[in-house]
Amino acid sequence: MSLAATTHYFRTAARLMDIGDRIETLLSSPLREIKVQLSIEMDAGEVRTFTGWRVQHDNSRGPMKGGLRYHADVDGEEMVSLASLMTWKTAVMNLPFGGSKGGVRVDPAQLTAREVERLTRKYVDQLADVLGPTRDVLGPDVSTNPQVMAWVMDQYGKHHGHAPAVVTGKPLELAGSRGREAATGRGLLYVAREVLRDLGLPLQGARVAVHGFGNVGSHAARALAEGGARVVAVCDVSGGVRDASGLDLPSLFEHVRRFGAVRGFPGGDACTPVDVLTSDCDVLVPASLGGVLTREVAAEVRARVVLEAANGPTEADADALLEKRGVVVVPDILASAGGVTVSYFEWVQNLQHLAWDEERVNAELERAMKDAYERVAQVSRSRQVLLRTAAMVLALGRVGKATVLRGI
Repeated sequence: MSLAATTHYFRTAARLMDIGDRIETLLSSPLREIKVQLSIEMDAGEVRTFTGWRVQHDNSRGPMKGGLRYHADVDGEEMVSLASLMTWKTAVMNLPFGGSKGGVRVDPAQLTAREVERLTRKYVDQLADVLGPTRDVLGPDVSTNPQVMAWVMDQYGKHHGHAPAVVTGKPLELAGSRGREAATGRGLLYVAREVLRDLGLPLQGARVAVHGFGNVGSHAARALAEGGARVVAVCDVSGGVRDASGLDLPSLFEHVRRFGAVRGFPGGDACTPVDVLTSDCDVLVPASLGGVLTREVAAEVRARVVLEAANGPTEADADALLEKRGVVVVPDILASAGGVTVSYFEWVQNLQHLAWDEERVNAELERAMKDAYERVAQVSRSRQVLLRTAAMVLALGRVGKATVLRGI
């Protein structure tokens, strides 16, 4: 999502609440923005320098929490936008965190595993003094995974001693949490049940299209299918596939495992990623990158419900058009909050030196997602506003009150 779109959504809620210009400026301004240069030796012997960022938005409700992404299009403005979204997401879920975000401008596909490790360790070296279990807790994001999080934990430990709670999304062998990898997808399932129930629609047999078949999208597809939905279209960057009668997900997962991409899957008709966004379906799950739902695409969306699995997939003008067309949009700060919620569970387990079983993790996640949805829905009904605005109102109220109580 662009910073302009994030700011638009924030200001809509802030003005509805009439918090005033000074508090609006205070809550929207990042606490700290850091830009670092990361020079590493490549396997071939040459030295290359990459640019990285860490934006720490707000810590009024607790340590800041946010992912680390590796992508060729990462920039400082995007980090500011995503860090603020994390502040509102953790507040909607009532987690004792603020928001942050980090990234490095790099195409990780062009690096070897050893080069990615060096880059990760250099990133931690540059930021070690402003990270920590009680300062800023990292997590996985675009093109980072449990192995990268393991390197983060290890490198931070070289500066400050063993502190697994500095990062979440770690391998189970290094104090990771059961259920973390699938958490965002499972959270989407729990929210989908609630919103479809409120619309008088059953999840059983609901047609679902998933745009983006990485970690979040694939787990969302699996969870929704296990919940009784019918996945009719999916795509990744290579292309898409659709079948109105429902895709054979086990076969699709095996195809992706073998060939590394959705393209070429024989169990449906080939299509483009845009075709997936405009599929004839009940629920659309944008689970790739931000900004994929532009006004032009929104005009063609045929879903009844949009569950925002990615961060900021809907631009502001597209959001307005979807509202006009009667499409219910469940915003990212609610719909995709399963990941950060189980990250919180992992952080708690690390601090207490405990390990929960997966049944407990999933039960706690379901309770948290249902409670957050109900609170947002209550605000939506009482103020007669959209779910996105209601979620922002709930988040701003919590962050604003914490800020005032702590003292400005």
